[in-house]
Amino acid sequence: MSQEQPRRPQSDQEPIKYGDVFPVAGSLADKPVAPQDAALMQSAETAVLGETQKGGPAATMQSAATRNERAGLVGHTDITNAAGDEGVTVTEIDVPGRRIITESVAGQVLGQYVEPTPVSQMNPTVTARQAAITIGEALEATAQTAGNKPVDQSDAAAIQAAEVRATGSTIISPTGVAAAAQSAASMNTGLTRDEDKIKLTDVLSNATARLPADKAVTRQDAEGVMSAEMRNNPNLATHPGGVASSVAAAARLNESVV
Repeated sequence: MSQEQPRRPQSDQEPIKYGDVFPVAGSLADKPVAPQDAALMQSAETAVLGETQKGGPAATMQSAATRNERAGLVGHTDITNAAGDEGVTVTEIDVPGRRIITESVAGQVLGQYVEPTPVSQMNPTVTARQAAITIGEALEATAQTAGNKPVDQSDAAAIQAAEVRATGSTIISPTGVAAAAQSAASMNTGLTRDEDKIKLTDVLSNATARLPADKAVTRQDAEGVMSAEMRNNPNLATHPGGVASSVAAAARLNESVV
């Protein structure tokens, strides 16, 4: 699998746009690749495929967004309306012997590729991925997209909001993922070196098993988690690829399932 690498814009003052790195048209082609766009695609790839694909659309977007941010042409929390409003999707269709993966922004395909899979003798018919992504799976995706981030209070608040949404109860399990996140955030406040701090991957890598209950992610769940993360962040922002970002990506993917 390969993906076109970002080409240098004609002018040093111009950001890398979607049309520079992907075969897209219309207004999307003229939009700069923003950091939060890349974070959403990274979360979507991880949620559906288990990891970010090397050389895939998410990696290409991250490379372009990083260059745009370093050049001062976009801000770290910037997101285009194409990704934020119209959505980022990763779909997977299984057919005998292979799976077809399509990644899109605002309905336009950024990349499509085929991966071989074992042929099932039990079900030779074409099937499409229908299983909705759960809150636990979205939290585990965060361990992939932002796993090296030290757990802070905004993370703990977002994880608690996610657990409450998953269980339908405001009672926090002492052995659950929310309690572990709060403990990690409290412990990290007394540490000065990031390498000594508890990371998101330490808390979320087995989130599904630690949740007392689980459910498919909805847009309302994503909004609640995002609100909790922002309220507890001094900058009133969410972390790219973090808890709120992963839950939002999962919600969008679930809405795209027919």
